[in-house]
Amino acid sequence: MPILLFDIDGTLIRSGGAGKAAMEGALRDEFGVATVRDVVSYAGRTDRVIGRDLLAAHGVPPTPESQARLQAAYLARLPPSLAAHGGQVCPGVRELLAELRPRPGVVLGLLTGNVRAGAETKLGHFGLWDYFGCGGFGDDHYDRDDVARAAVAGLREHLGRDFDPADVWVIGDTPLDVQCARAVGAKAVAVATGWHPLDELAGHRPDVALADLSNPEELLRVWR
Repeated sequence: MPILLFDIDGTLIRSGGAGKAAMEGALRDEFGVATVRDVVSYAGRTDRVIGRDLLAAHGVPPTPESQARLQAAYLARLPPSLAAHGGQVCPGVRELLAELRPRPGVVLGLLTGNVRAGAETKLGHFGLWDYFGCGGFGDDHYDRDDVARAAVAGLREHLGRDFDPADVWVIGDTPLDVQCARAVGAKAVAVATGWHPLDELAGHRPDVALADLSNPEELLRVWR
């Protein structure tokens, strides 16, 4: 049975911009940045590289100390930001996870650019955190491919056995999710519930491309 690693933002949930608002609020409050310019991409990237680039783009040296300050302030602001911005679980996600969890041998994990504490806060807000027993997070890496490599290493430790990387599926909503799957020899599902349209995602040659997860029969067939 497969090992399934889900991205979070745009794949499992849409936070309504809560994460970005919390990060940019932290930048303003902690470092006195009056106006945050929209010059840093968030989609598919790690919190670590987003924080570094935000600091640098606004004239703050991205030292380890300043990055740690920004992250702590972001995490403090994230719960009220989630409450204020609404957000929602992406179509079909609850039903798919409920279908997969009892299946013998299926492993449900995460592969996300969120730091672990942020991932838990976001998914906990929507009641999804407890579905996932393992994963790779954006705490220590700038590059999403390195998060994927860490996730695979962590999976081997979590499962206490080796496995064929071809049994791993990465489910995400950006071209970077497809790229990081390929970096570790995994298969990729691209789902167009984030910022990238289906035709763009299909151009990156995922194994499966879907508009959303509301009719997952194709996935359930290939994941038997």
